[in-house]
Amino acid sequence: MQPIEFRIRPPITNEELNPLFSTAWAKHTWADFDPVLKRSLLYVCAYDGDKLVGFVYVAWDGGVHGFILDTTVHADYQRRGIGVELVKRAVEASRGQGIEWIHVDYEPHLEHFYTQCGFKHTLAGLINLKRPWDGF
Repeated sequence: MQPIEFRIRPPITNEELNPLFSTAWAKHTWADFDPVLKRSLLYVCAYDGDKLVGFVYVAWDGGVHGFILDTTVHADYQRRGIGVELVKRAVEASRGQGIEWIHVDYEPHLEHFYTQCGFKHTLAGLINLKRPWDGF
């Protein structure tokens, strides 16, 4: 097996991203990633040869705050450290873009993963705008 190659902002298409997301996210439906990619501070892709096997992007507030979103690794490549490496590279590339704070939201079962990536647990507030005020 050849080593996984990580690239920052490579040319990428919906035809590459949608199959990747379909293997990793059970409820994924086809999406147009172009608006996300155009507005992102940056994104990082992982490749096994020519095959896209991982993706993460950093949204930002236009200032010093970045937000890790959609950390995704192909189902056949999970639990090999690719996701951690994607996030770490995204964080370092963000530092080079002047970002001072990186945020990430995650479900409880992903806390260990994001701790491995260097994140510390903090308190935060959240409102789900698609649901009534009485809970999530």
